[in-house]
Amino acid sequence: MATVLDLTHTLAEGMPVYPGTEPPTLQNANTVAQDGFAEKLLTMYSHTGTHIDAPAHMLAGGATLDQLGAGHFVGQACVLDVAGQRLIERTFLEAHASLIEGSDFVLFHTGWSRLWGQQAYFEAFPVLTLEATRWLAGRNLKGIGFDAISVDPVGSTDFPNHFVLFRQGMISIENLTGLEPLIGKRVLFSCLPLKIKEADGSPVRAVAILD
Repeated sequence: MATVLDLTHTLAEGMPVYPGTEPPTLQNANTVAQDGFAEKLLTMYSHTGTHIDAPAHMLAGGATLDQLGAGHFVGQACVLDVAGQRLIERTFLEAHASLIEGSDFVLFHTGWSRLWGQQAYFEAFPVLTLEATRWLAGRNLKGIGFDAISVDPVGSTDFPNHFVLFRQGMISIENLTGLEPLIGKRVLFSCLPLKIKEADGSPVRAVAILD
């Protein structure tokens, strides 16, 4: 039987969100005790928690998540360890080209998920250089993912890495967690989003499926 490894932060009130974004609210709209059934009213931005950025997030006319086939969110992923790096250079990626080739996703273990809930989570996490992002965009990938808040530094105003990915029709998965056991491996990865009309993004339940 396959082992399913959860790579997702739990959605909860008070959770970390991108600076300037309101945190989610999860209201008990109905309860078993009062109504005979339980139902929550969820209020959150589409890029809350472990989530996908669609090209439409920043690219005018870019694909929305509901326009992408379900297969775009499932495939083989390799996991690279970039902990301790500040900038992820193209030369680093080229040194791991044999693992990247044949993958649908490249996931980056920065180690920042250990800082979840701390101010340091938003600061100085490893990011790709623009040259490295362009190299990845030429590898026929479905997307890339990080166990950090963004594929560009917090405070970026032009989001160069996002735009390189989006112009290639790629997705980015942000706020992953639990990547450490997968470093150096290629695994079956799934990050299926909610099928929201014209979705620029969506929280996901990201998982790795191991034989």
